[in-house]
Amino acid sequence: MIDLEELRKKNLVRPFSTSLKSVGCGQVSEEHIGKELKLVGWIESIRDHGGVRFIDLADITGKVQLVAKKEQKIDTYRTIEDLVEFSVIRVEGEVRRRPEGTENPKIRSGSVEVFVSKIELLSKPDILPFLPTERKEPSEEIRLKFRYIDLRREKMRRNILVRHLVARKVREFLWMHNFIEIETPFLTKSTPEGARDFLVPSRLQKGKFYALPQSPQLFKQILQVAGYERYFQIVRCFRDEDLRADRQPEFTQVDLEMSFVSEEDIIALVEELLRFVFEEVLSYKLEIPFPRISYDEAMRKYGVDKPDIRIPFEIQDFTQIFSESKLDFIADAIQGGGKVLGFVASGIQPTRSKLVSYEQLAKSMGAGGLMWFVVQGGKVVASPILKFLQDKEKSALALTLNGSDGVIFAVAGRYELARDVTAKIMKNISHDFNKVNTSKFAFLWVVDFPLFSWDEVEQRYVSEHHPFTAPKEEYIGILESDPLRVRARAYDIILNGEEVGGGSIRIHQEDLQRRIFKILNLSETEVEERFGWFIRALRYGAPPHGGIALGFDRLVALMLGEENIREVIPFPKTQSGTCLLSEAPSSVYQKQLDELGIKIKER
Repeated sequence: MIDLEELRKKNLVRPFSTSLKSVGCGQVSEEHIGKELKLVGWIESIRDHGGVRFIDLADITGKVQLVAKKEQKIDTYRTIEDLVEFSVIRVEGEVRRRPEGTENPKIRSGSVEVFVSKIELLSKPDILPFLPTERKEPSEEIRLKFRYIDLRREKMRRNILVRHLVARKVREFLWMHNFIEIETPFLTKSTPEGARDFLVPSRLQKGKFYALPQSPQLFKQILQVAGYERYFQIVRCFRDEDLRADRQPEFTQVDLEMSFVSEEDIIALVEELLRFVFEEVLSYKLEIPFPRISYDEAMRKYGVDKPDIRIPFEIQDFTQIFSESKLDFIADAIQGGGKVLGFVASGIQPTRSKLVSYEQLAKSMGAGGLMWFVVQGGKVVASPILKFLQDKEKSALALTLNGSDGVIFAVAGRYELARDVTAKIMKNISHDFNKVNTSKFAFLWVVDFPLFSWDEVEQRYVSEHHPFTAPKEEYIGILESDPLRVRARAYDIILNGEEVGGGSIRIHQEDLQRRIFKILNLSETEVEERFGWFIRALRYGAPPHGGIALGFDRLVALMLGEENIREVIPFPKTQSGTCLLSEAPSSVYQKQLDELGIKIKER
């Protein structure tokens, strides 16, 4: 993993000089020996060595050791003894080489120190709620409330510098490949499809609303109609949705669109982009091309459409083994059209309590339970249903391990439920028993997605990605007659079991776009009201085009090994959508509501 000092070398190359300082604290080096420098920063630590004080002075570039006499004056009334940690000071002094044996090779300025001749106190802090230099991490609530202190912590500085460097390298690569960076509007039209929009009331047109964009989708397609063949932006997007560790109401994505391309062109470009970024930022060499898997194969083998291919297990169908089972819950599941699905985990020896915890997880997901079979020496030796197993079932189960010892897990029930539960247990066991190489970055493309899925609640077809995704040409003839069979020209990119991007070839013909809207049960009036401005643009020479959006926050988090994207966002929201630092969202004055023509409805 890249460390903070290495990041500083990559990011902060030029001298950090202003009228108040000669260079950054971390940039003081042997080339400055014998020179008088001006420095400013925060005091990270003060160490008393008799008549001398050693001070670590830090800024964004790093830190340097100051040496000051105990009686060193700050002003008429104060001496150096009046300084406390995280005071902001300005000093002047001579750079000298550190005595042999006292160097600090972990920092760039570790071979030198500054002998202070003048010191000025610029700001003295109150008692900090926590020290950024403490090893123990405060609670997330405290960290987010005092984010300006949290951002001084070494880990957060590393994360934010990596975020900056990734953005810089993305831009470098796309500029080199003739992409034009274009901003699209933040105040746009609401086109509700999927997640909820954030709405912004108009003061000048009371009763009407802008929407903050969930994505620049339609505008980037319009840019293709306008002839800007290679567009990109690192853009802020907004979704009013329930939050999880990998969700935020506002997030950043690397958005790009290209004309006169196929899926292969976009996939190849993104692979080159990621290889460039990983090597430049992490010095990690990705092997391309990345492997590909169809949506159907991903669901069959892994139970999810974003599989972690580092997991060594695959879902297996054990229905035939249990086709004559005497156990009612298995027989009822199979007779009701369900399945017995599971996986084989060789070389693991879970404790009984661990097995019970997996059973509880399966039940929490809606399964009746979880079956497990411990196999040793080619025989099933333990299982909660051991006494109900027939000999041929035991033999068939033992054979699945190919002579190895291990445990077989299985779930009986409706196919989708058995698949989802098996996938979750499979993932947990892989991590619990260190079956996953966490030092590896495993990219994967998932392709051949369905174009539509069926919404049981609304009783209509909905887009699997979005309604502007083109169907594969060989399926256009059955769009209306068999929509669920139609496959999309879509592709998702997965990293270590997390979706980090998705895209597609777009529809560029007006008649085909209208057919899709009709299948989605949108009336002509709705289409005109919500998308009329976009549909009209397709009439004026729209080229074939496609693109992709990469989740920037999630990509950076995965590069850093962070489980939560809040760790790589400077000012994130909590899971309730609150900013603990600024206390947003908040009430507004009645005068503001009156200007907007809005009345708050009391609960």
